[in-house]
Amino acid sequence: MIPVPEVPSFRTALKYWARLGCVNFGGPAGQIAMMHRDLVAERKWIDEPRYLHALNFCSLLPGPEAQQLATYIGWTLHGMRGGLVAGILFVLPSIFVLLGLSWIYAAHGALPAVAAVLAGVKAVVVAIVLDAVLRIGRRALKSPLALALAIAAFAAVAGGIAFPWIVLGAGVIGGAGAFGRGGSVEPPRTAEGEASSKGGADGPAEAATRGGGLRVARILTVSLLLWLTPPLLVFSLLGQGSLPAKLYLFFTQAAFVTFGGAYAVLAYVNQAAVTQFGWITAAQAVDGLGLAESTPGPLIMVLQFVGFMAGWQAPAGGLSAGASAVLCALLSTWATFLPSLTLVLIGAPYIERLRNVRALSAALAAILAAVTGVILHLGLTFGRSVLFPHGLAGGPAISSLLVGIAALVALRATKVSPALLVLAGAVLGIVGAWVWR
Repeated sequence: MIPVPEVPSFRTALKYWARLGCVNFGGPAGQIAMMHRDLVAERKWIDEPRYLHALNFCSLLPGPEAQQLATYIGWTLHGMRGGLVAGILFVLPSIFVLLGLSWIYAAHGALPAVAAVLAGVKAVVVAIVLDAVLRIGRRALKSPLALALAIAAFAAVAGGIAFPWIVLGAGVIGGAGAFGRGGSVEPPRTAEGEASSKGGADGPAEAATRGGGLRVARILTVSLLLWLTPPLLVFSLLGQGSLPAKLYLFFTQAAFVTFGGAYAVLAYVNQAAVTQFGWITAAQAVDGLGLAESTPGPLIMVLQFVGFMAGWQAPAGGLSAGASAVLCALLSTWATFLPSLTLVLIGAPYIERLRNVRALSAALAAILAAVTGVILHLGLTFGRSVLFPHGLAGGPAISSLLVGIAALVALRATKVSPALLVLAGAVLGIVGAWVWR
């Protein structure tokens, strides 16, 4: 008989989520592994089957899957309040850390010492993105169709086609193929022939599914009110066409197409915020990912940096650069994470049903294949601007090239944390500036 996990008190769980938010470096892979070690292996608050089922469910959703996984586990332990506490504390420390780093970057980024640090960080970021392409590609490109989707997505983003259309097209192709083979699959069975264990946290799921449509309507109503409040205030004070209003609406849209994680959404933001709207530069986008890598929390926090820099460089409504930057940063963060929390809290009780819908899994597989091509384009774009700052004819920046190669080798050959690599890149950037001056 499978032992039933012991549910901790809410206060005990609250302390854990608060600590996790301060130490969850390493990107989604490291964060997922950290929670597995803490919650499955050591504390035994959730069993292995439910943890894996939750991870599969979160991978179906747009947004940061590690934060969504924490939200789901918090929900299984203590219902709605547990999910909200886990999801919010997962990102809260990083909001303040990244605000501080963004301020330093905006105010002092032109200083030679800061520029040298950023040069090394940028080279590491290029390596991190290329490593992500290899990791995601190994998982996603397992068929000729998947490879074709990746190539098509690369060509599409290079041709200026918006990322949401690429995601939609890939999802339709994958979902249609699944419907052609049948719309659902049977749940996995144990050796005894019974459905896989759901662990000891079925209470919230049973209560929530009994609530049915009323529960969903209540969550959607509250979420809609929470989403409407910031733009109504901004519209009334600064105008509907103000930069904060535009950022809020843009990042809300981005929140629903961020399949593939931070690297994919950054490709979308790089395409829109850099090329289409001119809110930030390509170099700033690379710097932002480097800063996000060096903070705890999900990498999608880079969107807060984008909002900050947009507000700093084009202050809205007579605000100072600092006030405008903080306002735009917080609006970007709110628009990014509110949909993510809502989707998890609505779908959590139905995880067992959703994970067995073949069309959803097939659509996600197709989207991940397409995202691989999009992230490759992002990596090459970053690589060109960082490693060849004066164009291909001008030759590479030797110090950046050496740092990037070393970082990529370290990522492929060891289990070093990206945050540590970013720190090492910062040190090597200073050394390189001194050697090559």
